[in-house]
Amino acid sequence: MSRSLKKGPYVNLRLLNKIKNLGPNDKTVIKVWDRACTITPEMVGKTIGVHNGKTHLPVYIVENMVGHRLGEFAPTKKFVSHGGKMAKTQGK
Repeated sequence: MSRSLKKGPYVNLRLLNKIKNLGPNDKTVIKVWDRACTITPEMVGKTIGVHNGKTHLPVYIVENMVGHRLGEFAPTKKFVSHGGKMAKTQGK
C-alpha cells in the first residue's frame, strides 16, 4: 500500500544530507539500513550500500529507480534451487 499523498514520500533526511555533502565525482559507497527510504532524483548517479540483513549490497542508482524503495534492489532471501541430486537423477 502506498503512503498518503498528503504526507508525501518517506525520505531519510540524514541520507539526503550525506548525499549532498558528496562531490559530483565522489565514488564513496554510503551504507544504509533504511530499506523503506524512497529514491529521489538527488540520489541518481550515487552508489548506496543497502543492508539485506547480513551485508550491505552496493546499489548504483539510475533514473529508472526514482520513486522506488531502496529495499527493492537488495534481495533479503537467497534462492537455493529445488531438488538437488535426487531431482537430477530422476529427470534423466
